Amino acid sequence: MADNKAPEIDRKLLELLVCPVTKTTLEYDREAQELISRAAKLAYPIKNGIPIMLVDEARKLDD
Repeated sequence: MADNKAPEIDRKLLELLVCPVTKTTLEYDREAQELISRAAKLAYPIKNGIPIMLVDEARKLDD
């Protein structure tokens, strides 16, 4: 049976991660599989359950 749900991210890991630019906390967007930095206006992707915390990989958020 195929499971189409995105892999769950460890809550303790989420609590430890901060934006590499601003060092502020991140919001987890489960549906988009992204970690959102409101302060830096960036969204870091989560690929195969692994947060990609590179500025070059982040998507810029619209105002």
